[in-house]
Amino acid sequence: MDANSGTMSPQKRNSDALDPPAKKISTADGHSSAVAAHYNELQECGLKERSQSRIFYLRNFNNWMKSALIGEFLDRVREKKNRNIAVLDLGCGKGGDLLKWNKGRIDKLVCTDIADVSVQQCEQRYSDMKARNQRDYIFEAEFVTADSTKELLSEKLRNPDMNFDICSCQFVYHYSFETYEQADMMLRNACERLCPGGYFIGTTPDGFELVKRLEASDKNSFGNDVYSVTFQEKGSYPLFGCKYDFKLEGVVNVPEFLVYFPALVEMAKKYKMKLIYKKTFQEFFEEKVKNDEQKMLLRKMQALEQYPPAPNSSLVSNDEEDYKHARNLKEGGKAKLPLGTLSKSEWDATSIYLLFAFEKEA
Repeated sequence: MDANSGTMSPQKRNSDALDPPAKKISTADGHSSAVAAHYNELQECGLKERSQSRIFYLRNFNNWMKSALIGEFLDRVREKKNRNIAVLDLGCGKGGDLLKWNKGRIDKLVCTDIADVSVQQCEQRYSDMKARNQRDYIFEAEFVTADSTKELLSEKLRNPDMNFDICSCQFVYHYSFETYEQADMMLRNACERLCPGGYFIGTTPDGFELVKRLEASDKNSFGNDVYSVTFQEKGSYPLFGCKYDFKLEGVVNVPEFLVYFPALVEMAKKYKMKLIYKKTFQEFFEEKVKNDEQKMLLRKMQALEQYPPAPNSSLVSNDEEDYKHARNLKEGGKAKLPLGTLSKSEWDATSIYLLFAFEKEA
């Protein structure tokens, strides 16, 4: 995997003291509305249209990452209990993970998101799934539109005392790091209703990696033809409210906030959560790809592009240098069969992320 995975600390900070900072006037309403509007306006694309996207394989690769993470922690839960598994999907979007939860044979799923149109589409996707599988088991589901950085979710549930075995928060938590209060409320919603031994899992941009790439750039931005990240300035990275603009080709174009992960770890202790692992996408990929079942899933989900391409097919990138890493492996005799890979631009985009898992102490 030809991707950057080094880390570089932002300005040295005292992460031992994470008391709420002095209260300040926040533009959170405006930012939250902008995020909700962006995702509400995203159009659902058919498979044919998605397959023609420059980031077709990148999106599938990130989706495979989520599948592998969700599968691992459902297995861990099942080692402790065999039935009545309940999951909170915090930032469910349009329901991209519904099939994963159904494959995992859970019993109850609560889907929540700030974008009301997305929640409606998620609920419709669930209804369609039930209609297609009338003879098969499917979990019970509840759908809640809420801003989890400001509202207490338990007050919106049918059963406010409901407990969860897993909270999954995929590519979402960083939006909460605008203020301490928002990050804490999001964490409370993720962890407060977890059972002892339950898990808070997710994916989020790696703040250290973002700062490393910014500092290596001669501008206030970095990226390539697939993605771009733009900060307001270099050298100043506050613990909360460190905003940057993130663009991913045709999918994302909204402000996000830098997550200083040691702060998240410290804040989670308030809710009896212990970090059990944090891995870059590269580390996770290299670990999981050794598993035959995960290799098969990679192929099934079309998470990697074939290099060289099949006859009458073309690569997603027109720049041959984007495949130099794959070409070198082929020419070096290290790969006799066609390789499964991503273009370098896509590796660079996906390697800004990390996966995390916290466990609730008894």
